[in-house]
Amino acid sequence: MTTETITDTMRLRRLGWAGVEIQLGDTRLLIDALENVAPLEPVLGPPKRPLPPIEAPAGTHALITHLHPDHYDRELLTGLAVSGTIGCHASIAPDLAKDGVEAVPQELGEARRIGPLTVTPVTSLDWRGSDSYQVAWIVEGAGTRIIHCGDTMWHGNWWQIARDHGPFDVAFLPVNGVIARFEGYDAAVPVTLTPEQAIEAAAALGASAACAIHYELFNNPPAYTEQSDITQRFSAAAQLRGITAHLVADGEAIPLPTPRGLADDTGDTQGPA
Repeated sequence: MTTETITDTMRLRRLGWAGVEIQLGDTRLLIDALENVAPLEPVLGPPKRPLPPIEAPAGTHALITHLHPDHYDRELLTGLAVSGTIGCHASIAPDLAKDGVEAVPQELGEARRIGPLTVTPVTSLDWRGSDSYQVAWIVEGAGTRIIHCGDTMWHGNWWQIARDHGPFDVAFLPVNGVIARFEGYDAAVPVTLTPEQAIEAAAALGASAACAIHYELFNNPPAYTEQSDITQRFSAAAQLRGITAHLVADGEAIPLPTPRGLADDTGDTQGPA
């Protein structure tokens, strides 16, 4: 059997909050990188710890899941002078242009190459509805496939995403299950995934591992109240589902299995099929 020849491996690093860094060869990709928290404090409160600094050497690209200021840091993106592209869903490209951010628009399911990586936006669900459209991003390269889900709520598109694009080596999922009461919204239901919902989403996506994001940085009741015992619940739910749970500190690497395309001595491929 012919297998893909892989000469490099994808490297993943969790940044602060929902941010993730992906590197393959000389290509570096940031998703929802956050550094400037001052605009968030009136609602989310002050962060519980400093965020790691963000760097953007040559070859750095960025993706934005949506326009909430804890995922779209305009000052960071414009100040870094990202040398690569900034990708977004087509619906928010005009808003980014008004902010002076030149972005590459993509429709749902439309793949784009960034060096050795392929990036594709897929369905996500925002609690504020159509006025705050958001997507999840699939990133694939060197036999590894991940999905970054922004700050989505539970929705019924997990299975279609899995059929069209899965399986995944790692799913990055929000876990703070926050109760939000601001901007005219007041409902005692979580507007992001709870720890248990995140693991169920990972299972539906066919993900081997789930990495928790979007938790334990902001908590400002009653406007913004996150779940309790997040890490323990996430780990327990993952164990029940047979999914590897990654609880990774800011700035630390996320371990990956052997890429799917990499053959062992017997000619079989390693990692998820």
